[in-house]
Amino acid sequence: MTEQLVIAALGEDRPGLVDQLSGWILESGCNIADSRMMVLGGEFSVLLLVSGNWNNLTRLEDQVDRVEQKLGMSLSVRRTEPKPRSGELLPYAVDVVALDHPGIVHNLANFFSRRNINIQDLSTTSYAAAYTGTQMFAVHMALDVPADTHIATLREEFLEFCDQLNLDAVIEPLKG
Repeated sequence: MTEQLVIAALGEDRPGLVDQLSGWILESGCNIADSRMMVLGGEFSVLLLVSGNWNNLTRLEDQVDRVEQKLGMSLSVRRTEPKPRSGELLPYAVDVVALDHPGIVHNLANFFSRRNINIQDLSTTSYAAAYTGTQMFAVHMALDVPADTHIATLREEFLEFCDQLNLDAVIEPLKG
């Protein structure tokens, strides 16, 4: 029976880290089922969902201290179960762009939380606007919207909320 383990790793960025992490997982007889990897500042961060049988996942867990030393990274591991689907959910995407200022992510998360809408994935980036160099902030979210939500009302409330905060936003069904 296949089981799952989440691995979070953080360490100073350098070439070869993905190769070494993925090699360790493969050599343990496990598979990377899902992953997010990025460089934040000078740090490399990764979240991995690893699948395998009980024995192989135990082998991975037993090697964490050694791998931390070898890679110079902090690793955290936790067993997990596949997420149960509760009720009917509609996948939606949200994209927001605004002048960069504190609180954007919190305000968006609060808006959806108050409506019992779960954020499945969230990514942000800041960048300089093309001609002016003004610091901009972009957010992309994947949401699980309960099927009994009146989408037209949600869209109207969300766009009004964004107008009040001077955020340019789009909410639409998630494609693919």
